[in-house]
Amino acid sequence: MIARKLEVKYLPFDRVTRVPPGTTLFSAAHWIGLPIDSTCGGRGTCGKCKVRVVEGRTDPETADHRLLRPAEIEDGWRLSCQARIYADMVCEVPQLLRVPKAATMGLGRLVILDPNVRKVFLELSEPTLVDQRSDVARLKDALTEEGHDMVAGIAVLRTLPQVFRDAGFRVTAVLAGEHLVAVEAGDTTGDCYGVAFDVGTTTLVGTLMNLRTGMAASVLSTLNGQAPFGADVISRISHGMNGPDSVRELQAAVVSTMNSIMSALYGETGVSPDRTYEAVVVGNATMLHLLFGIDPSPLAVMPFTPAFMEPLSVLASDVGLDIHPRGYIQTLPALGAYVGADIVAGVLATSVVREDKLRVFVDVGTNGEIVLGSAQRALATAAPAGPAFEGSQIRCGMRATDGAIEGVQLGDAVELQVIGGDVPAQGICGSGLVDAVAQLLLAGLLDHSGRMKTAEDVPGHPLRDRLIDVDGVRAFLLAEGVYLTQKDIRELQFAKGSIATGIQVLMDILGVQTKDLDEVLLGGSFGSYLNPESAKIIGLVPPVDVDRIIAVGNSAGEGAKIALLSYRERQVAFELPARIEYIELSGRTDFNDTFVSVLAFPHLELVGS
Repeated sequence: MIARKLEVKYLPFDRVTRVPPGTTLFSAAHWIGLPIDSTCGGRGTCGKCKVRVVEGRTDPETADHRLLRPAEIEDGWRLSCQARIYADMVCEVPQLLRVPKAATMGLGRLVILDPNVRKVFLELSEPTLVDQRSDVARLKDALTEEGHDMVAGIAVLRTLPQVFRDAGFRVTAVLAGEHLVAVEAGDTTGDCYGVAFDVGTTTLVGTLMNLRTGMAASVLSTLNGQAPFGADVISRISHGMNGPDSVRELQAAVVSTMNSIMSALYGETGVSPDRTYEAVVVGNATMLHLLFGIDPSPLAVMPFTPAFMEPLSVLASDVGLDIHPRGYIQTLPALGAYVGADIVAGVLATSVVREDKLRVFVDVGTNGEIVLGSAQRALATAAPAGPAFEGSQIRCGMRATDGAIEGVQLGDAVELQVIGGDVPAQGICGSGLVDAVAQLLLAGLLDHSGRMKTAEDVPGHPLRDRLIDVDGVRAFLLAEGVYLTQKDIRELQFAKGSIATGIQVLMDILGVQTKDLDEVLLGGSFGSYLNPESAKIIGLVPPVDVDRIIAVGNSAGEGAKIALLSYRERQVAFELPARIEYIELSGRTDFNDTFVSVLAFPHLELVGS
């Protein structure tokens, strides 16, 4: 049987998440933006990430005995990076007692704090008849002594005379790279923030980061305000084709959504927009084009040429994002028209191309973006999966919100996990769809060709009464008013077949087989909640051992945070297009043949289930 997702509550924050079995308490906390102290990056060596397990049970590991006192272990304290979740749990996270010099991001990434934004407190000598240097020369000389270059625009120069004299020449210079963003009265070095945005087609996630400590001050997600113009990128591009006014309309919608997130983050934390100096923004190519008001229509027609794939650094005031008006919006590069900056951020967060392990990273969605490789060689592609994984074009499909079935188990009865807890099922979201089909295969109610059986085909089966007919179409009843049809299964087959084909094509080009893969990483919000065993059973991912199929959460958002906190990591991201070969699947002669070969569901004996 496929294990259900497990619920973990973190006190005193009352934050709750649901994760696959085997996830560590440390990783589960980071998936929901909850900071747990650590200096070793989750390797079990620093002892800083301890939490107290209040409900549930996890046995102490070797690192616990080495780094915790016997009385602490007896009282339920565990290193969160070692404590794996195999039952619903409640744990208490202690108040942070120190300012970390590094932040843990992505898949166990330890990121040394080295942000692009720096604040330098200066006590300048005041002008005299002997020293008549200009204000800007005085500031530049002082910064040079501190080891900083400086370029000042006219907007910040206008502020210097009053700020210098009101502050008695005791000021803090704010630099974004070499650009002087602001000069503030007094010592404000302890007050320095940036924001990381993952601009998804469906959902936007914004994380306000303390650039001095490397900790997340607050995180918030909401629906993309462009949703009324269509559910996918092609719909948005089609709307933009109506002319410049339509592109501006789409731009206004996404900027408004981002500003609504910023307003909520500021309200929750008390941070001021004038103390937020930089935004790192990632997303697919269409989303970034529309953010900057650039016509994305060439992306929809061959040869799929975007206006830009390079990283952009744009004044916030030019876009209207509510951070410091002289702050900057920084994007990461794209690898191709349909492998965007969000995937580059995911690669940064997971270190896929920086280690010797051979891994495949898959962001499962309308377009299945795939990166395969290691430090030796890496390839990337995009497979058009369609909207099935997001619940669209599924008869009872819906978004992953309250009332959506997100997990399914079939035995003698039907056991459902419904988002929102004790609420009636209203539909099924993508993770529930994958679970349901996997379970139907395991229960013998679906053959490997994807054909659903009828009640007459399975006499004596405990669930035969749930095999029903809906408008002449075979279906399986999950809950009252919620069912899965034969057509839904075909939609899922085509979606998973497209992604599986993309993976296989890259494996063929690289000359590797399933046995060569060290790990399969599932990224994106959908990947966070997808049951790895179910993904393997339906053939969405290669049939490796299930403990090597790892959900890495919102890897795009994690990569954006890494790029915000570390300029050196940002430079690594800038170099990724030169290190990853982009493979265009359109027009490849091997695509159709491979697609046909992987369209059916694998025989269960071949996936070890």
